[in-house]
Amino acid sequence: MGHPHRIGVVGAGWISGAYLETLRDHPGVTLAAVADLDASRAASFAAGVAGCRALPLEELLSDPSIETVLNLTVPAAHAAIAQATIENNKHLYGEKPLAADLTAARSVVEKAAAAGLTVGCAPDTVLGTGVQTARATIDAGLIGRPISAVAVMATPGHERWHHNPDFYYQPGGGPLLDMGPYYVTALVHLLGPVTAVTGASSRRRTTRVIGIGARTGEQIPVLVDTHVTGVLHHAGGALSTITTSFDAVRTTAAPIEVHGETGSLSVPDPNVFSGDVGLFPLGGTEWQTVPPSAGYVDAGRGIGLLDMLTAPTPRAGGAVALHVLDIMTSLLRAADEGHRIDLTTTVERPTPVPLTEAATWRS
Repeated sequence: MGHPHRIGVVGAGWISGAYLETLRDHPGVTLAAVADLDASRAASFAAGVAGCRALPLEELLSDPSIETVLNLTVPAAHAAIAQATIENNKHLYGEKPLAADLTAARSVVEKAAAAGLTVGCAPDTVLGTGVQTARATIDAGLIGRPISAVAVMATPGHERWHHNPDFYYQPGGGPLLDMGPYYVTALVHLLGPVTAVTGASSRRRTTRVIGIGARTGEQIPVLVDTHVTGVLHHAGGALSTITTSFDAVRTTAAPIEVHGETGSLSVPDPNVFSGDVGLFPLGGTEWQTVPPSAGYVDAGRGIGLLDMLTAPTPRAGGAVALHVLDIMTSLLRAADEGHRIDLTTTVERPTPVPLTEAATWRS
């Protein structure tokens, strides 16, 4: 795709800082331009990156020197920016979800494929040593044939820490579409694609109160369900139970556990890149820590984009993101309609990431 690869960033909000830490000084990429609805925010971003220009969105998209657009806008804007990127003949890497609804996401993937363009999508946290070491442990047969998994994400709500949490409670938000991509993507990497889902959900409050910043005390409407639970039927036969909630004060549950015929595995938080993997073999007496054996070491957000530029098939690719969105939107539909939903997409289980030291992927 060219070296260094020229990237245009759309969206200079909070998450852009995390991407900067990975991409700003990487020799394989150049952050050539940035666009944001807030011109001052774009200017601030550009000022911190040598050679980066703050541009109006239309100029960034039409600039022939920019090869890939990094889409860091809010979820409601993902599809429109993605479509415009493809129409301007540029590759795309975006924050999750790929789009707010499955139809739009499918269109993005299909149009990009027809144009010969590559699509990548967060989360890329699953490419770190945490989830990848857990996957390597499963693939090595250390828990035997996988039977089930349990994934839990439980918080009291993002309005407690986010200055402008409105979009978390609007269509395209909610605990499943916001945080679920980390957990569902991890489950796809660990256990393979999903064929069907069942689910249930609830919304016990119609408003939330912002707890921090200039808007402290302001009420915002809740337009989506805030507690979602479901069962994922994996093509390989395993069943995963997932709970995502903005209605829980605290939990002692592991982020993900995978149970097999001869052992159980504790998987670290898929919202981060590393963490200890625990193995409890059948007949054992205590948990064993599994040394890191796979994944990008010391990775940060943006490693999925770098992987997209170098791997034969992106591990954080559009096909995975589309399937994950199908899983989540089908689960929400199953909860609403009260019956099992068969999925309309599938995907090859992404190839594993070999243990890759930071000095290697940063060069």
